[in-house]
Amino acid sequence: QVQLVESGGGLVQPGGSLRLSCAGSGSIFRLLRMGWYRQAPGKPRELVADITSVGSTNYAESVKGRFTISGDNAKNTLYLQMNSLKPEDTAVYYCKFVVNYVHYWGQGTQVTVSS
Repeated sequence: QVQLVESGGGLVQPGGSLRLSCAGSGSIFRLLRMGWYRQAPGKPRELVADITSVGSTNYAESVKGRFTISGDNAKNTLYLQMNSLKPEDTAVYYCKFVVNYVHYWGQGTQVTVSS
């Protein structure tokens, strides 16, 4: 009943930037947490960054200082600004909303960092 759609992925050169968006729709109320995860082939899905309803943020050490998570609550939209991208950032990026303790996932958007 909650649908999340990611966008903004693509191919970018090392050192480049991308801005991912996650648009939520449906029965979104009591939004507790939003986050970005990524999964590279052969690797488990890992947390990239998340943000709580009160604005507290958390980042994976591998992206700290390069990525910024933010949200527009009025639009039920989550963003991930990715700067100084590295080849190891290549993965499918998924957004997650925690709504009344229920976890909803987006379809994912591919980010490829390559020269």
